[in-house]
Amino acid sequence: MINNGTIIAKASGSGSAAISLFRLSGDQSIAMISKCFQPRSPKKWIQQKTHTVHLGILHQGGATLDEVLVSIFKPPHSYTGEEVVEISCHGSSFIQEEILRLFISLGAQPAKPGEFTLRAFLNKKMDLSQAEAVADLIMSETQAAHEVALNQMRGGYTSEIAQLRQKLLDFASLITLELDFSEEDVTFADRTALNLLIEELTSKIKSLLDSFQYGSVIKKGVPVAIVGKPNAGKSSLLNALLNEDRAIVSEIPGTTRDTIEDTLTLSGIPFRFIDTAGLRETKDEIEAVGVEKAKAKVALAKIMIYLFDPNDIQLSEISNALNEFKRKDLIILLVQNKTDLIDKNKKSPLIESIKKQSSILSYTEFCSISTLDSKTIDQLKDKLFKQVDNIVVQGDVVVSNARHYEALQNALKAVVNISKGLDNDLSGDLLSIDINEALHYLGEISGEITNDELLGNIFSKFCIGK
Repeated sequence: MINNGTIIAKASGSGSAAISLFRLSGDQSIAMISKCFQPRSPKKWIQQKTHTVHLGILHQGGATLDEVLVSIFKPPHSYTGEEVVEISCHGSSFIQEEILRLFISLGAQPAKPGEFTLRAFLNKKMDLSQAEAVADLIMSETQAAHEVALNQMRGGYTSEIAQLRQKLLDFASLITLELDFSEEDVTFADRTALNLLIEELTSKIKSLLDSFQYGSVIKKGVPVAIVGKPNAGKSSLLNALLNEDRAIVSEIPGTTRDTIEDTLTLSGIPFRFIDTAGLRETKDEIEAVGVEKAKAKVALAKIMIYLFDPNDIQLSEISNALNEFKRKDLIILLVQNKTDLIDKNKKSPLIESIKKQSSILSYTEFCSISTLDSKTIDQLKDKLFKQVDNIVVQGDVVVSNARHYEALQNALKAVVNISKGLDNDLSGDLLSIDINEALHYLGEISGEITNDELLGNIFSKFCIGK
């Protein structure tokens, strides 16, 4: 899996651009650039300091290819820990292709996805969780996702986990030492101190596990299903929330036969809105499939907006729909639509009934909107954002990586077993089994415990050039 040669890749975006960037890494990087770059400065490359930038001509077979800027990074003070050269060139497709062809002819090999960051990890420039955060940072589309990824790239919670793991490793060593002197019945590992460490480790892991739901929301968004009868205004609401004509709006019932999804960011949190087919009994096979899809989407949603037209629904229909979708982890916003068509001077019997039976009807919040009134749409957005606190546990540290979450779950099981073993006064050899298991899963997070298959899976998801 590991390529020890000098690698090259385009590190900027695809297609033509004003400027493009190529990156080389490996022990022949400076030697290669020396063969095809004529800097304006007369100094030899070997004399150049690290982290310096040089203007000059890149030539190919004696012919000028482009005027470029070349940045030099010498080991160990580079991103990968190796010799690194970055070439900023003009971004025509022809120049990009020729530069790539030039360095391959000089012996460079095209880099695989994530290979530069993989080398940084292997050369101990960062741990595995920090390497994964690089990919998250590149993919971040909101301020919240950016902050979580940046915090993790700087060490995040893994530095604290690493310290606790080291303490546990020290205890494991002492218990192993006890086993070596088992015939002399001596104790090196203080069980009381180990108990305190296990309590601290348990508390920390549980806190991190609790944060994962928030991390998942930041990374993937909050799924919100817009549900209701045909012609309740679901597609109009989606368009109003997104401020664009995303869904077809028609007075003909059953227009929406498939789910339509789009994302809106509210105060740094992405919400994934899903416009669903109108809920009703139908003999139309295609529409019936749409209704079943709508129900499936609600099953995956964190928030359901049940939208209704007060002039075209009975209280029993609302009650039946809310009871059908009710579950403990689903937040339901009961939203009255088309308030622009309602006489504000008259009390609505339906709304009065809803308010009287609010303790029976299983909704979280009630509000009234008109998809033609931006103020009411903004009020609905505010209510949606306020529900984030009901979905997640927020804290100073956030786990957003599913691999880390799984490792923490396994580590917690092992730590709980250690605690039970201490309570039952188990012997050192039995305690060491659970301790080693906890060490293994904690080490998986930072990459102290790893294998080629795991690394291949992680770094294959990176973009080429990073």
